[in-house]
Amino acid sequence: LFLLSMFIKKMPSHLVIVESPAKVKTLQTYLSYLGENYTVMASCGHFRDLDPKKLSVELNDDFKPDYSISYGKQNVVAELKKKHKNSDIVYLASDFDREGEAIAWHLKEVLKLKPEKTKRIVFTEITKTAILHAIENPTNINLNMFYAQQARRIIDRLIGYKLTPLLWKNIQSSMKKGVSLSAGRVQSVVNKLILEREEEINKLTLVDLQ
Repeated sequence: LFLLSMFIKKMPSHLVIVESPAKVKTLQTYLSYLGENYTVMASCGHFRDLDPKKLSVELNDDFKPDYSISYGKQNVVAELKKKHKNSDIVYLASDFDREGEAIAWHLKEVLKLKPEKTKRIVFTEITKTAILHAIENPTNINLNMFYAQQARRIIDRLIGYKLTPLLWKNIQSSMKKGVSLSAGRVQSVVNKLILEREEEINKLTLVDLQ
């Protein structure tokens, strides 16, 4: 019994962080098949973003973003920090898309997770088979997806933060009551302009080479 108790005490503890609180109970049930040393918690979606009180983007060559904990998410972050300190392995199980990859990256940064104790897991369905397969086949944060999300967010802020107040000042008063104007979510338009400009540059380069 003494040896058994020592073995149980040495079993590593695992913390699994998902986006949605609605997934916690189901994942906890499936992970119980691996033992009782798995705890599932939620980041409640995005918990860190560009500081809303200022531009939050350095206007230089690297456009460095200035992130801060989102309003109302301080308690969520505090609980995650408290729990992860007592965990041997942390699984970042946010959604498999650009936003999910960004949440995983921010979790790593805010919780100051060490590479050797951090694993990224992805699954596209909430089933026992998919969850256990993801745990057994961890991967790394896809930085290309994260940088894509970050670039789109910065583009939104650079244009929307400066243009939206002009819309409020000059157009909002003529809109129907309850309708709010915003110049955010401009990534698709900006990406199209960038692509068109790049194609023009490539054509000019090709002409020069000829």
